[in-house]
Amino acid sequence: MEINGKNISIIGAMRSGVAAAKLARKFNAMPFVSDLSSEEKLSQSYQTLTRENIAFEVGGHTEKIYDCDLMIISPAVPSNSEVVSEAVKRKIKVVSELEFASWFCRGKIIAITGTNGKTTTTALLNHTINISGFKCYSGGNIGNAFSEFVLDVKENEFVALEVSSFQLDHIYSFKPAYSVILNITPDHLDRYENNFQNYIDSKMRVCMNQNGKDYFVYNGDDENVSSGQITNTNKFEFSLSNQTSRGSFVADNHFYFSNEDKTEKLFDLDNLSLRGEHNICNALAVLTVSKLIGCRTEKIKEAFKSFPGVEHRLEFVREINGIVFINDSKATNVDSVWYALRSFNQPILLILGGKDKGNDYNRIKDLVFNKVKKIYAIGTSAQKIYEFFKDIVPVEYKQSLGECVEDALKTGTKGGIVLLSPACASFDMFDNFEHRGRVFKESVMGLNL
Repeated sequence: MEINGKNISIIGAMRSGVAAAKLARKFNAMPFVSDLSSEEKLSQSYQTLTRENIAFEVGGHTEKIYDCDLMIISPAVPSNSEVVSEAVKRKIKVVSELEFASWFCRGKIIAITGTNGKTTTTALLNHTINISGFKCYSGGNIGNAFSEFVLDVKENEFVALEVSSFQLDHIYSFKPAYSVILNITPDHLDRYENNFQNYIDSKMRVCMNQNGKDYFVYNGDDENVSSGQITNTNKFEFSLSNQTSRGSFVADNHFYFSNEDKTEKLFDLDNLSLRGEHNICNALAVLTVSKLIGCRTEKIKEAFKSFPGVEHRLEFVREINGIVFINDSKATNVDSVWYALRSFNQPILLILGGKDKGNDYNRIKDLVFNKVKKIYAIGTSAQKIYEFFKDIVPVEYKQSLGECVEDALKTGTKGGIVLLSPACASFDMFDNFEHRGRVFKESVMGLNL
């Protein structure tokens, strides 16, 4: 879409909204940013938009948002919201910031989606590609918004993007050279009319515009990731349980890569710095894309060994009196907590809660019974958590992460784990999961011994 001289309404004044507004201005469009939140909550965005001389409103949406040729929505804006519904009714084209930024990308896009593991996989892939001698940027649903850096990307350079279902709901021409689906398990059902199939369909949109020159990399072990309907691109799978002829797999404690006529034994699993079976799966996805790009095996091995991990994802914070504090604030759904609990053999004090998204805790019931000594329930979902787990392990309400941390230090024993792995969104108490993780870490670091 030609945007020169066009009026563009941008719904949401956080990171992606502000970046989209600045990008639109560079192409002589006239952006107008609107957000329901207060000026106080949006103070940083308020200052940026004022400095950039970009028109905006906060504290509510006025009729001005419909005086536009294009509407760009942030991931936080539901597809069935009044704003989007009214825009569609008025025949205004509505796109995600991901779609908008992709119009200006000259490089090769690698789009990574899935319910769990997106952040770690995106970061590891970016690390691997750069160590291999290629230039790669990363962002999207993590780090910088795509619009923030898209104009820096040159032809034949790469962009590793973490992509959410919310962003994919409003794409039209978005076309990655490589699309990756890590897994699909129930999540965000509050945004998908409690219909899991709607959520699956949203994830599968990542490859809908690909063609015979592109690659679709998918988890062959996940029955919800159907490759059968994908016929327009080159399919490569990764698997922990099967020796695929096109893609990556694990056997005799080694990584392998196959491309029909050739199977390569690469290197030992012990070269991966990350712990947990789920991270081997993430590494297989990275391995598949890296080999397709042309990265050399020794460079991939080097990258896997040197990768430092991701903040807020099973992040070591501190050890006090033999008790280890782990920040897994990025665990915003039950499946993430399942992976986290499986990563430790020590007794766990688990901090659960936040904004519920239709969680079904049966997935972790047995793991909690076998591994967790106590649950601290926080946030608006605390009552639901208490009712579900009260007959399985002791559950205690807490008003803040600071209270959880202080009690855990008193209650915990040497060799134990204090794990923040909330299974919920953060918006009832925090700005985002990063904010939640920082507060947890500050609370741990502030403990008086």
